[in-house]
Amino acid sequence: MTQPSFATHEVFNQSPPFEDIDLFAVDRPLVDAVKANGGAAAERELSEFGRQWGSAAMADRGRVANESTPKLRTFDAKGNRRDQVEFHPAYHELMAHSAHAGVHNSTWTANGKPAGDAAEVIRAAKFYMAAQVETGHLCPVTMTRASVGALAMQPDLLGRVMPVLSTRSYDPSFAPWWQKRGMTLGMGMTEKQGGTDVRANMTRAVRDGEAYRITGHKWFMSAPMCDAFLVLAQAEQGLTCFFMPRFAPDGSVNAIQFQRLKDKLGNRSNASSEVEFVGAYAERVGEEGKGIRTIIQMVQLTRQDCAIASVGLMRSGLAHALHHARHRSVFQKHLADQPLMQAVLSDMALHVEASTALVMRLCRAFDRTPHDAAEAAYMRLLTPAIKYWTCKSAPPFLYEAMECLGGNGYVEDGILARHYRESPVNAIWEGSGNVMCLDVLRALSREPEAATAVLQSLAAETKGLPGAGEAIAFIGQTFRRADGERVARLAVEKLALLAAAAALNGVSPRHAELFAATRLAATHASMYGAVELESGEMRALLERALP
Repeated sequence: MTQPSFATHEVFNQSPPFEDIDLFAVDRPLVDAVKANGGAAAERELSEFGRQWGSAAMADRGRVANESTPKLRTFDAKGNRRDQVEFHPAYHELMAHSAHAGVHNSTWTANGKPAGDAAEVIRAAKFYMAAQVETGHLCPVTMTRASVGALAMQPDLLGRVMPVLSTRSYDPSFAPWWQKRGMTLGMGMTEKQGGTDVRANMTRAVRDGEAYRITGHKWFMSAPMCDAFLVLAQAEQGLTCFFMPRFAPDGSVNAIQFQRLKDKLGNRSNASSEVEFVGAYAERVGEEGKGIRTIIQMVQLTRQDCAIASVGLMRSGLAHALHHARHRSVFQKHLADQPLMQAVLSDMALHVEASTALVMRLCRAFDRTPHDAAEAAYMRLLTPAIKYWTCKSAPPFLYEAMECLGGNGYVEDGILARHYRESPVNAIWEGSGNVMCLDVLRALSREPEAATAVLQSLAAETKGLPGAGEAIAFIGQTFRRADGERVARLAVEKLALLAAAAALNGVSPRHAELFAATRLAATHASMYGAVELESGEMRALLERALP
């Protein structure tokens, strides 16, 4: 007797995978922002990077690296302390691709000097695209790049490290850094009792000849697989920065004992650890007692990357939402043709376009800081403000992107759930929101004339935009108040919005006008799509976001 056969289901009315695309070429706001900030000559290089990172193969590596999380191997089979972190091959492939593209070192020359031209802008465009695929591996990439800023305070050490750090090779072997083809660096600052208040650190450094022996702990030591770390410890003259390699000069494993890997909400492909130092070998970086001044050279660069990554995550959320809406039909229309969905997506596109212009403008300031005092002042004042706004914008934005996909956005089969879990870390790491606001206030108090010049420049760049004059007046009045710290969040957000309008005005004046009208001249609704844009403006924004 023949049994009836049943087809399980036919898949239709679903969007195809958003992969095997050029992440650069399909992102007109990015292309234009790179060009406006001096990076036009790198378009071919960035398009090649965009095709590679937009491939299905890279997307799959990102997925697997997050599903197969790192493991701590404290001892070897004979009981010797090793403290190694084991990763899935997909993670190593991501690291190798980033290293080959110079994402970890291309803003420096081979001897550790700023590369100049538009190196920061070009590298940021790559970082932004890589963040759309897999953000966790970018933690050691970020710290390796940023460490050169701190190591510059100790030229002899920098001279020894740069021949290995400046290569575009990734070498995951567990071996002394000076024997490797390439190296990565991590950092350890915070302790249980202090957190952000690193002056409360209790870890001790005792001189041992030309080096030091460090005893203590770190509650968070980022990227424990790295070849060396920059750590803070109390020396005789006060809090000091140190270079702590995984291997001591005699080739023995250094006394860096990882207690556990942190179980985190997101950032799962990347290992974060709790660690104890038991007389670990280290070399001083900078002067004794000047640890914060030394490490802040690194922190500024990592904060820059937090902002870039957050915008990259939002860009990916927008692209996936818009791609889905153009293929999904509801009530006899494509979602992308439904008026309410158009309102939501175009408002989101406007936010991403302004954010992209803003971070690229910030990177231009980093490029020009060594020889332009005005750009240096912009960088110091705006870095914490931009980190504050972009990083805090990402989680609610990505939630909205998930909702555009409905249930498909919420499940782990797609990338948006991972993006959503990933997004809070950038606001928390390297200074939470309140710390960023305090840093803006500190920059204003330390360099009032330079800060005033930056505000005057922003006023000139936004002249005629809706609400810009009122925003400038509000910022100035608020920062002059005796109780300015109490209302600093509002003023810092307004400062970031003003800077975003100025940056976007240099890329797309019409969209700068729309951004200012909906964010400066009016209080933007807490939900995307609750602003009124002309239908032609909506179409233009969405076409620029994804052709």
